[in-house]
Amino acid sequence: MTSKAKFQLEFVVKASPALLYSYISTPSGLEQWFADNVKSRGEEFTFIWENAEEEAKLLAKKTNQSVKFKWNEDDEEDTYFEMRLQIDDLTQDLALIITDFADEDEVEEAKLLWEAQLTKLHSIIG
Repeated sequence: MTSKAKFQLEFVVKASPALLYSYISTPSGLEQWFADNVKSRGEEFTFIWENAEEEAKLLAKKTNQSVKFKWNEDDEEDTYFEMRLQIDDLTQDLALIITDFADEDEVEEAKLLWEAQLTKLHSIIG
């Protein structure tokens, strides 16, 4: 099994940390931009898209700061996807930092998918 490549993306979002956190940490927030339907039972989340259903475990959650998930079907130990909020000290801009992993030949496609999802989030937040 080949190891996956880690990548990071940063998106500036015009919202308060509390508002943005609600979109990345709750099933109702996530299903507005990340998946068509999101269910949770404790630390277990089910993300449902048109023709796919994926399960992930919530690894970590820091209120108004970050959430970190691991796809259940991913056998590699050190892979996860994280959405972290960061405020720029100088400009006070709020950034959403995405950390994810993908196979080497799928990194660009994964980045495009995140960019499409964040475009949807931007249109919802305004």
